[in-house]
Amino acid sequence: MTSKGRRSFGVIGGFGPLGSADVASKLALASSGGGEREPVEIAYDPRPFGGAALLAPDGECMTERKLYLIDAILDFARRGIDTVILPCFFSHTFIDELQANSPLVIVDMIDAVRSHVLRTLGRAASGRAASGRARRIGVLATAATREARLFERYFASPGFEVLHPRRDDGDRVTEAVYGEHGIRSGQLFGLPIALLDEACADLVAQGAEVIVPGATEIALIANRLAPLAAPILDTNSIYARHALHWEGGPSRRPFKVGVVGGVGPAATVDFMQKIVASTPAARDQDHIKLIVEQNPQIPDRTGYLVGDGPDPTLSLYATCKKLEAGHADIIAIPCNTAHAYVDRIQPRLSVPIVNMLTETVAYLRERFPRLREVGVLATTGTVASGVYRRALAAQGLYEVVPGAELQARVMNAIYGEKGVKAGFTSGQCVADIRAAAAELAERGVQAIILGCTELPLLLPEPEFESLDGARAALVDPTAILAKRCVARALEGAAHP
Repeated sequence: MTSKGRRSFGVIGGFGPLGSADVASKLALASSGGGEREPVEIAYDPRPFGGAALLAPDGECMTERKLYLIDAILDFARRGIDTVILPCFFSHTFIDELQANSPLVIVDMIDAVRSHVLRTLGRAASGRAASGRARRIGVLATAATREARLFERYFASPGFEVLHPRRDDGDRVTEAVYGEHGIRSGQLFGLPIALLDEACADLVAQGAEVIVPGATEIALIANRLAPLAAPILDTNSIYARHALHWEGGPSRRPFKVGVVGGVGPAATVDFMQKIVASTPAARDQDHIKLIVEQNPQIPDRTGYLVGDGPDPTLSLYATCKKLEAGHADIIAIPCNTAHAYVDRIQPRLSVPIVNMLTETVAYLRERFPRLREVGVLATTGTVASGVYRRALAAQGLYEVVPGAELQARVMNAIYGEKGVKAGFTSGQCVADIRAAAAELAERGVQAIILGCTELPLLLPEPEFESLDGARAALVDPTAILAKRCVARALEGAAHP
């Protein structure tokens, strides 16, 4: 693990040991050059990735490349690394896909090169030369990178033109890097230099104003190439310096909602369904990213509050920490009683818990501005903890709960042998909870909070009417929590 406050870089070395090691070395040299505000740690992963995928990365080979990369990144994350260095030009052809699934930020090598080229040519990205002719960028890229048009994407402005060596008599660059006597085989003199000299001369003949190596191995011998009218950049040094001084912050990732699940299991499924139903989406990809830690082994929240069960605080906290480690942006706990423990665990988390109780009370105050009394159907533990009583009082509202006999029936509807936690959603459990709701409605309560996340499974309607005609709105905290989480996710996506 890295030390607190220390910048850390993980260098993936398997696509080209020589070129990657050169980038790592230049990163170390640049970080030791003085003036660094923070110490730097560098981890190097040399595990090789070879075979046909290096030369022809398509189909299954491409998939293997992506899986290799995400495994390396996840390993860096487990080791406490915060930034990934990917010294492989071709892998940057799918950096957006990779970054979207990476827990760590990946420094974009081509963006680093592009920024340097713009400074070298002394012009803005969208400008043109005084003559009106596009500035010409010569690129020494191997076949796969060239065919993926990587540099064309980064220099898409009409002010630039990307040139590649003509291949009338063979692919000099690919042979210089991957050939039997190429750089990857350890040949840093002779044939690779002759091939690249020819490729560079061709680029200059086409009007290239600067030559950009598009393979990390080429930087190893760039200073041995024949002098030309156009400068040859050391892209490995450029990447290393860019990474070291880069202050762009983490790349944008999809907003992620963490869910403490299993409290109870059916309520978790109900919450997830309500997240989906509340999300404006035209396709699968428009929905919100969730990470769910379904942990039914969390001790019963009510049992502890009424004095006859183990304390669930540690299990709730550990579950939240797993969601935090999974890079959740917010945490939802679809369990009313569990919110009696939120004040204990929130100060130790770096991720905010969306409080279902306060969100529910805020909803009530907005929807029923003249309301004074609110019914609460909840476990005896939730009632005894006073969490709803305090949340309601903070908004000038008064909690009304069933009498002792009907509160016992509420507990039977939830925990009884044929209660909702046992999987029943009809029969005696429904009769019990309707009897408790009827008492509250007949006492003049106009709104009833279904303060146990399983209760909306028994009373799914928006309004309750007793046999005597008394009516009360039924307020579903699960639905309110789902809507609030969706709103937070949409806000986060719009303003990362």
